[in-house]
Amino acid sequence: MSAGRGEVLLVTSSGVLRAEVERIVAAAGGKLRVVADAVEGGRYWDSAAAVLVGSDIRELPPRRSTPAVMVGLDGEGDSLWHLAAALGAERVAVLPDAAAWLADHLSRSRSPGPGGLVLGVIGGCGGAGATTAAIWIAQAAAGLGARVLLVDGDPWGGGLELALAAEENPGLRWPDLAEARGSIDPLQLTDSLPVAGGFSFLSWPATREQLLPVAAAAAAGVLDAARRGYELVVVDVGRGAEPLRTVAWDCDRILLVVPAQLQAAVAAVRLLQELPPVEAGLLVRGRPGAALDTSLIADAVGLPVQGRIPDLRAVAGAMESGRLLDLGKRRNIRHFGGAVLDWLGEDLPAGDVE
Repeated sequence: MSAGRGEVLLVTSSGVLRAEVERIVAAAGGKLRVVADAVEGGRYWDSAAAVLVGSDIRELPPRRSTPAVMVGLDGEGDSLWHLAAALGAERVAVLPDAAAWLADHLSRSRSPGPGGLVLGVIGGCGGAGATTAAIWIAQAAAGLGARVLLVDGDPWGGGLELALAAEENPGLRWPDLAEARGSIDPLQLTDSLPVAGGFSFLSWPATREQLLPVAAAAAAGVLDAARRGYELVVVDVGRGAEPLRTVAWDCDRILLVVPAQLQAAVAAVRLLQELPPVEAGLLVRGRPGAALDTSLIADAVGLPVQGRIPDLRAVAGAMESGRLLDLGKRRNIRHFGGAVLDWLGEDLPAGDVE
């Protein structure tokens, strides 16, 4: 027996969660099937349009293909995120705050269209160079003709637009999207964002003013629209707890930037425990003959190396003066960007990029 076409599967024995999800599925115009445990849920899992797993469930079927969303209630705190990571769920929805996002997610899951790839770039330790790497990856993809968006995922990072020397470029910043609710039109999003270096970007403004936070549901809606509007979305995630629990969980793949140093490798291993269960790789920054070579870094962290970032003395000055895009035109940096795009391979839906 299989689930009906377009049916949403909810795995939970919680009556409260069931009632919350029933209202959301009804608002999304869908049909809901509820099962009490993973054993019963395995019968319907692969044929469901979307699978929701309650916070009371502690195991999932060993063979599954449909991505799952962990659903829980306000007040469950960190436990829901840790449970999602342990079970391998790809999204988290804390109800009732995420009700609008979940309704939109379920509506689109019944008739999914083509979507771009969301790549997260995270520093394995402080000062690793994740922002620089993210900019150069976006620049490389845009140079090959892909529609690219670079996203500043960290409100405490000082503003990505400074590194791009694009503070005056017209377009929306994160605070302008703080009140976004439900589905965002991808064409409106792409038309409203600023451009630099051949790609769009969404930055926290470089200002001394106190910034209003963007709710997790609003950030998820923005990234969902970005996925539908661009072929590649590069997210400079940042190392703060909040970005790791929100924007990182919308990434399809993650690259961890690690200097070729033992202490950096140890810090990266600790960070791995906070990341969502998606395919990940390393970007090692260092000159040839550094204290640790790439193979030792890979063994220490437990991830394959997907690129080596040139360790140039000019980077610090270029970051301060907003000349990173000029530096990104160098041959060795273009080679680095090309290596990352090769790793993305078939997952990068850029049919026109050759």
